[in-house]
Amino acid sequence: MMEPETDKRLVAWVRQAAPYIHAFRGKTFVVAFGGGVLQEGNAQALIHDIALLDAMGIHLVLVHGARPQIDEEMTARGLSPRFHNGLRITDAATLECVKRTMGRMRIEIEALLSQGLPNTPMAGAFLRVTGGNFITARPVGIVDGVDLQHTGAVRHVIAEEICADLAQENVVLITPIGVSPSGEIFNLAWEDVAEAVAVAIRADKLVFLCDAPGITNKQGELLDALTADEGESLLSKKVKQCPDILRVLPGALRACRSGVGRVHFLDRKQDGAMLMEFFTREGVGTVMTSTPLARLREASIADVASILALIAPLAADGTLVKRDRERIEAEIAHFSVLEHDGIIIGCAALHPYSGEKAGELACLAVIPEYRRAGYGDQLRRHIETQARKMKFKQLFALTTRAAHWFVERGFVETEVASLPAAKRELYNFQRRSKVLVKGL
Repeated sequence: MMEPETDKRLVAWVRQAAPYIHAFRGKTFVVAFGGGVLQEGNAQALIHDIALLDAMGIHLVLVHGARPQIDEEMTARGLSPRFHNGLRITDAATLECVKRTMGRMRIEIEALLSQGLPNTPMAGAFLRVTGGNFITARPVGIVDGVDLQHTGAVRHVIAEEICADLAQENVVLITPIGVSPSGEIFNLAWEDVAEAVAVAIRADKLVFLCDAPGITNKQGELLDALTADEGESLLSKKVKQCPDILRVLPGALRACRSGVGRVHFLDRKQDGAMLMEFFTREGVGTVMTSTPLARLREASIADVASILALIAPLAADGTLVKRDRERIEAEIAHFSVLEHDGIIIGCAALHPYSGEKAGELACLAVIPEYRRAGYGDQLRRHIETQARKMKFKQLFALTTRAAHWFVERGFVETEVASLPAAKRELYNFQRRSKVLVKGL
């Protein structure tokens, strides 16, 4: 029997994941991974997670690579792999190795996706796997005087056929080989195929499983989120990254700017990386978006339930005054919310006392997982900006536990008598809240 504390953690996790499960149902994810994933013993875990995503109603396109397996095949035949600018030079002998390896890899992945053993995450699952000649290709040609021969680039993706398969609840498995209209076969880079497919079908997410936890800044610290412009800046400044990240980053930038909703960079060696990235607030890798992930906006009546859920724990421990649904609904025009990837993670309200040219910063709350990310300050600055636009001379706040936080941000502790008359009459002397004021 599970321990009560374990029960609580499980329940909390499932409840936290629920909004994401609802949001992702019917969405399309392109998951791309190199051949190394199938060499290191963690392929089984990846397949289990793919089956779980499928069971949640997510449409999946899988794009696989086979670089290490092709190298092994070539070595076994006495051939030496050759590359130029990260692309394999595919002569006729190498192409035979590519075709042989890709065929074997596809069969192995289909077999993994077809499992149904009891007492495993695949029990009762049935994943229909489809594929086809969705990719037409053209030769890369001669680069820097080097003829890449049968190495190709994506010419066209038959998006409507992929989407038709997804509509039938099939998992689409794409092998990085393309054929030209004349029937020539070309070896393609899996990351280029993933980019082209994600753009063509307007995927909601493009996921790269890499050799690193994600993208890092110039200090070597993992970035949990960045915009396409920030990613391009890292590339142009040659900020050191894992070779795998450098290989996929240019395509990720193009995809992000071409309509793909999110591009995720995850560690292929981390068990359950996709589940933790998609179904927890903090995530585990790096997500790239065309615009900043966090968005401040004015609240609407549809946000009432989210605001109540956000402030409930703080009201329960006495940090905030308890507010019921009717009060939040009545005051919703005064609220602003901070939305992160579609989920409300923070809120604050500005209650005006126009006759005394003052405003109250109230109900400032941020989900615990995001409190160190500076979102509280972002909400505070937003409220201060609103107050200045309303020509207020001062902003005040009442708090029982966060006085130091306000003082560090320019507020000064004062007396209850300094409050606007209407607020002073409602002051709760039992709470003994400290009054802090900031001149604007």
